[in-house]
Amino acid sequence: MIRLDGYKAHGFDRGASRVKEGLWLLVRWAIFLTPLPWPSALKCALLRWFGATVGRGVVIRGNVNITFPWRLALGDHVWLGEEVHILSLAQVTVESHVCVSQRAFLCTGSHDHGKETFDLITRPIVLREGCWVCAMAFIGPGVEVGRGSRVSAGSVVSRDVPPFVAVRGNPAVVVKELPE
Repeated sequence: MIRLDGYKAHGFDRGASRVKEGLWLLVRWAIFLTPLPWPSALKCALLRWFGATVGRGVVIRGNVNITFPWRLALGDHVWLGEEVHILSLAQVTVESHVCVSQRAFLCTGSHDHGKETFDLITRPIVLREGCWVCAMAFIGPGVEVGRGSRVSAGSVVSRDVPPFVAVRGNPAVVVKELPE
């Protein structure tokens, strides 16, 4: 049983000052969390201004929710589809030529459900070059999706995905090898 009245983030570092985080909340609300077609170039410039590393040719669609941009690195020619959610309590690295499709959720945080205090656990996520995270997939804390791999729509990934495979299901399992 958990006791939320005793919950503490146990030294969780938000990674930026409250002022910077407050400014990001305003920018996120006005530019990112809207279906208005703000240009990707503007969104990329704002992410860089808030500390993200952003490569060339990045496309960011509407309603993309990024918690802490200072913990985000996007390579060249990355696509983030509509309503992608990136909970970046820990570092999220998306290498070049990666597509993250609509409503996918990259989640770097969870809780220790074995402890009454429900301690926060954070672990980084890495999406390697040329992989595709399909619509409504969930990528959990500490996961690395291998180069050239595909995470099928609606899959739940809680363990590393090897390079050049397709995974599917809940929990996601390898269903096919892909050509290099």
